[in-house]
This record gives sequence, C-alpha cells and structure tokens, in this order.
Amino acid sequence: MSEKFDTGMAVRRSILGDAHVERAEAGKTDFDLPFQTLITEAAWGTVWANDNITKRERSMLTLALLAATGNFEEIPMHIRACQNTGASQQDVMEVFQHVAIYCGVPKANHAIKLAKETYQETR
Repeated sequence: MSEKFDTGMAVRRSILGDAHVERAEAGKTDFDLPFQTLITEAAWGTVWANDNITKRERSMLTLALLAATGNFEEIPMHIRACQNTGASQQDVMEVFQHVAIYCGVPKANHAIKLAKETYQETR
C-alpha cells in the first residue's frame, strides 16, 4: 500500500479507535477493496491528516455536513469519534443548531436524536 494509505490507517485508528477499524477491516472484501483504499487514502490520509484545522474542528464540520446532507448513518460513528477529537457535547449541539438554521430543523432534530442515543450507549 501507499504512504497515504499508511498515514490514513494511523489517523483513522486515532479518530475511530482500533476496535472500529478492526471490525471494518474484517468486513472488507475484494469487491469493496478499491473503495476502502480510496477513503483510507483520501479521507483519512489526506483530509483528516492535514493539520491546518484541528481534529475537533474536523469532527464538528463532519457532523454538520452529515446532518445537512441527510447522511445520518455515519453520525453515531462520528459522535463516538468526538471522544478522540475533543469535540464536546456542547460543541455538537452548537453544530446541530447551525444545521437547524441553515439546512432545516428536521435534519437537525434527527441528528440530535442520533447523538442522544449514541451518548446514552457510551455511558
């Protein structure tokens, strides 16, 4: 694999945790290998590895974008990742309030529901 892939795996593990990455890697097949390589190199090895903004800020941006675009499936994973990036529950609520104003209350409401469920699971 490439240097970007190796960097991406290290960053991915630091943000999502070893257990999550191990489960994802165990489910990887020949079919989705090209896609998994792409997101490891591009998302984790390029975007998340960049130091121009903090991991906390990246978490907040990611949650806002996921909620704003209605991609709710990954919100719980990124809520759990906040433990590793430093984004607090207050930060997350600020994010979803922005989503409510600029993208719609229903999207923010659903994202908040998912965040609450995830926070309850991790207690």
